[in-house]
Amino acid sequence: NNLPIRNPENLNNSEEYNFIKSLSADVGVVVAYGKIIPKNILKTTKLGFVNIHASLLPKWRGAAPIQRAIMNGDKKTGVSIMKIEEELDCGPIIASRELELDTSATYGDTAKKLSETGANLLIESLKKIESGNSKFVEQVHSEATYAKKINKKEAKINWNSNADKVIAQIHGLNPNPGAWFEFEKERIKVWKAKKLLVNGRPGLVLGENLTVACKSDSIQILEIQREGKNKQLTQDF
Repeated sequence: NNLPIRNPENLNNSEEYNFIKSLSADVGVVVAYGKIIPKNILKTTKLGFVNIHASLLPKWRGAAPIQRAIMNGDKKTGVSIMKIEEELDCGPIIASRELELDTSATYGDTAKKLSETGANLLIESLKKIESGNSKFVEQVHSEATYAKKINKKEAKINWNSNADKVIAQIHGLNPNPGAWFEFEKERIKVWKAKKLLVNGRPGLVLGENLTVACKSDSIQILEIQREGKNKQLTQDF
């Protein structure tokens, strides 16, 4: 599309500030940029900067909103278009849209749906800003929750958790980093699972179809991966 591309590693310098200011832009758009935009740059456009955030703000501000929503067992998530202010994901909202979540929803599938929804919502929002019909609504800051970055330690499955929690962990970490357990010193990743209402000692395999007992109920593993191997459906494994 003959778009000029620039890849600054750091925005905290006069060169990048002067470049962005020289554009005389009406509005700036930020998507999945993992750093805070400096205050002086936020002032370089006539109408500020807007950001697509993959949650229903003020819930799940921060780095990993989709994963946290799934791992928390939320029934819904969504996407918000907001004005960027100095604090993390705290700016007023111009538009948001909900997405229902079920227990089979993975992080990867949900991110794809939200990216498409967010792209369309962004275009609608920019048209409103352009026409002067935009209305930004302040967030209820007292209801804010934070989606901290995923820690690698969180990927290890604890069979002493309830089945619902284990499935939420598996699906919330698919496609990365992937939830795993250890068997005979080998790390095995689980990519998809469903809940079964059978019980046993946590961590015990309860049948030929790779049903593993949890603290309450159990999970049937549907997709699995051995170290150094490709993903497999359970029947092939």
